[in-house]
Amino acid sequence: MQVVEVKSPGGPEQLRLVDRPDPEPGPGEVLVRVAAAGVNRADLLQRQGKYPPPPGAPEWPGLEVSGVVAGHGPGTDAVRWPVGTRVAALLAGGGYASAVTVPAGLLLPVPDEVDLVDAAGLPEAVCTAWTNLVDAGGLRPGDVLLVQGGSGGVGSVAVQLGAALGAHVVATAGGAERADRCRELGARTVVDHRTQDVVEAVRAATGGHGADVVLDVLGAGGLASNLAALATGGRLVVIGTQRGARGEIDLGLLMARRASVIGTTLRPRPLAEKERVVADVLAHAWPMLTDGRLRPVVHARLPLGRAGDAHALLDSGAVFGKVLLVP
Repeated sequence: MQVVEVKSPGGPEQLRLVDRPDPEPGPGEVLVRVAAAGVNRADLLQRQGKYPPPPGAPEWPGLEVSGVVAGHGPGTDAVRWPVGTRVAALLAGGGYASAVTVPAGLLLPVPDEVDLVDAAGLPEAVCTAWTNLVDAGGLRPGDVLLVQGGSGGVGSVAVQLGAALGAHVVATAGGAERADRCRELGARTVVDHRTQDVVEAVRAATGGHGADVVLDVLGAGGLASNLAALATGGRLVVIGTQRGARGEIDLGLLMARRASVIGTTLRPRPLAEKERVVADVLAHAWPMLTDGRLRPVVHARLPLGRAGDAHALLDSGAVFGKVLLVP
């Protein structure tokens, strides 16, 4: 099979296509022939040497794929996952490849309504958005949800999920075109962070209430404004540090608002916990693909051998949704 390895930590030019032996599925695992792999910001960090894969994961990047079941390891439920089944998979790593092995509990069936290649942009984004909005954020119908970065891979899914769950979704985006696309995904209010004050816009759109849940990828750079935007009893859920990992919290404001700051990651979690997340997504979010409330948002498809170009594109800030690599 072909895989994209990181020659040495550094820029996109360090990604190279090489041949490796096909993987063999172990107990409880499924072999998947990859149709496409999703590109995530975690992959860029791994390429830079800042986010190593967890123990036991392949050394090359890739946290999600779509494809077709091609084999089974010992003890795997082949009746549930017969050869030829269209699937998407959440991975701990190794998705930049033409084949992967994955624990069966991390598989999701791809419905007929979804293009198999485009489905590669769903597992990481949907699992991340679901567990952070519902489990960590406690999002309820009628809540105000602020999605920082509504045009991103996770953000574009979070906007759709929030709307489907009955929230008043406020999304930030840069520029009128991206703002319009966020509205098409279900955002009731969109704030152009290039020209508007996010806190003022959130307060104005909610009659002074603020955001019950903030889903944040900015980290330290957005900490002060996110806290200021919170409603009383609000929850700030931090899932990224694009603008820094260290910041100061106004504890007086946090206490006065009776608010919470929650930080989460998905990749390093134990397998059993990730299987629970996938099961929840399958039960509650995945049916939205069939009824049209949720869809993959794909900016570009590139050949697997152009992984470096895909990383540069994602890092440019021009992407709306996901970039996919196709073997």
